[in-house]
Amino acid sequence: MTDTLTAPPGVSPDQSSAARVYDYFLGGKDNYEIDRRVARELAAVMPDVAETARVNRHLLTRVCRFLAFQAGVRQYIDCGSGMPTSENVHQIVQRADPTAKVIYVDYDPVVASHGRAMLDENEFTEYVQADFFDPPSILEHPTVQRHLDWGEPIAVLFLLALHHHCDDQREKPAAATKEFIDRLPSGSYVAISHLLDPHDGSEDEQTVQALVDAIHCGSMKNVAARTRKQIRELFHGLELIPSARGRDEGIVPVAEWWPDGPLLGEPTVAQRIVAVGVGKKP
Repeated sequence: MTDTLTAPPGVSPDQSSAARVYDYFLGGKDNYEIDRRVARELAAVMPDVAETARVNRHLLTRVCRFLAFQAGVRQYIDCGSGMPTSENVHQIVQRADPTAKVIYVDYDPVVASHGRAMLDENEFTEYVQADFFDPPSILEHPTVQRHLDWGEPIAVLFLLALHHHCDDQREKPAAATKEFIDRLPSGSYVAISHLLDPHDGSEDEQTVQALVDAIHCGSMKNVAARTRKQIRELFHGLELIPSARGRDEGIVPVAEWWPDGPLLGEPTVAQRIVAVGVGKKP
């Protein structure tokens, strides 16, 4: 079958999707030729670009383990969740508490169909098709209101999500995170990973700019890189969790945020150009 015949209603197989490109980078099969073509175009600019997806997935695991096992969070909203893949948020956090509640959010109809099918047998996990740049579409959604207890802490994840916007929408990510933070109960957490602009004239800065340019020239939704200071501003004053014992709070490259073990070599480009922070609401 062609992509046109297999695409669900409302999906153009001629328009790439960040979620489906990400799926392809992770070795998934829920993507179209346009997504694979975009992936090849990005790989021409940065040969190990697929590693950014794997690095971010490993980060998601570490962040969720911290939130579930150390911080004791039992409710999660995964914004821009993408295609189901191993391991998903609910599979990680429900090891700490089988009744932990998770809501996945993505605007892509293909993601929606796969997400709902996967979650049919998990009563503590829901899927909402919505746009996290429009916070009320999530925060006021009946499923979200019914499923979560808004008197208890909630963790909101924006992992490799907030940088997917157009140049004329640069204020949207900050506005979106502020609305979430304002509405979250005390003791809640926000986790953000984001394409990093080193802003230092290095080869990494040139690589990031080349990636951004390649995406702008393609069919995928645009991407904007941010400096550490600009990523920090997305937390609107939340206290950040230190990235390792004895370190000050701050925005750090993903490889430095509580790694599973010592780094045995120099961080790769993919590990250097994605930055992360995890903040707690007082």
